[in-house]
Amino acid sequence: MSSPAFEAFLARLYTDEDLRLRYLASPGAVCRESKLSNEERIALETIDRDGLILAARSYARKRRSTCSLDELSLGK
Repeated sequence: MSSPAFEAFLARLYTDEDLRLRYLASPGAVCRESKLSNEERIALETIDRDGLILAARSYARKRRSTCSLDELSLGK
């Protein structure tokens, strides 16, 4: 169960705060909108919510840190 569409959706779920908030409010509705297979939707509907939030925060911190380092190297 690792289709490109599933992987792209999962990446967006970890990095797109608006999508993640909609998902957390109504996982079934967001999964139905995603046009993924039934198996993929079931996997997404049963995802560890606390783990999702924790990982998303971690990725956001890493992105901010990387951006800050890039800005320093460019002399901004």
